Amino acid sequence: MADPADKNTQKPSLKWRLYAWWKGYDIADIEEILRQRQRAKNRPEEEPPPLNEEERQSQWDEARVRVTQMIWGQGFCGPGGRQNVIDMSKLLALSPKMSAMVLGAGLGGPSRVLAQEFGVWINGYECSDILAREGMDISTAKGLEKKAPIQQCDLDNTPTFNRTFDRAFSKEALFTLQNKPALFKTVFDQLKKDSLFLISDYFIKDQDSLSLPDMVDWTSHEPLEPCPLTPETMAEALEGAGFTIRVKEDITAPYLDMINAAWGNTENQIKDLAADEETRKNNLQALQKELELWNRRSIAFRSGELILYRYLAHKSS
Repeated sequence: MADPADKNTQKPSLKWRLYAWWKGYDIADIEEILRQRQRAKNRPEEEPPPLNEEERQSQWDEARVRVTQMIWGQGFCGPGGRQNVIDMSKLLALSPKMSAMVLGAGLGGPSRVLAQEFGVWINGYECSDILAREGMDISTAKGLEKKAPIQQCDLDNTPTFNRTFDRAFSKEALFTLQNKPALFKTVFDQLKKDSLFLISDYFIKDQDSLSLPDMVDWTSHEPLEPCPLTPETMAEALEGAGFTIRVKEDITAPYLDMINAAWGNTENQIKDLAADEETRKNNLQALQKELELWNRRSIAFRSGELILYRYLAHKSS
């Protein structure tokens, strides 16, 4: 994803075009401002301060739920829509006779894809009350309230599950949890014999990564404070819970491609944000925050210090 404050070009970035549209400015005026800034040697623009604890806790609201789905697709909170979930899940060898737990279910998009595409019976577990409620509403509207229910669950505090499962799945949802080893042990105990656990998530290159400027900028502005592991520590945590690791793969490059593709299409949808002024303003504010969030993540990924890995863990028979 391009840096929204790119001052090496006179063409306004998405961030500036959003600003112009919001304020009612002509885009030519914005281009002239950028030319003046460039002539003034591109004085760095002021960055927003890090989030405080209250701001972190209020990470989801109605506007952000709308905007994220505009960017990523209905039921999704991040990169990789329906086809990406299908492609990932081929490693799980799913069938309609199976049940699966989805950890960090978000708005339930991946859960519903697994239920619809493979016929699997899904239970989606999501930490956020708002996302779980909205996700369940979507499942109900699609007639999947029994096949793919989404419920709130504190995954970081010794969660309990009311059934056993054949498979487990988590898509970029665990990097903010502090007690991952305990969760992995709970998942292991909840899975049947000869089961699989597929995870894609954010990891750091090594412990020194978190002290580097781009990474400090990323962690201090995340809606929930990240607690990422290194790939080696992740492997140790899964193996310590009893799993055998079958796949360990760096998938950062295609993930960045998905981010770029989604944001490249966003401008075409801006006009559909809302007709009334108040909703339009709220949506634009949410879109601006989401743009900044994903720009920081992209910068961290491009630095090589933040990495996206995929793991397939096996519980033997």
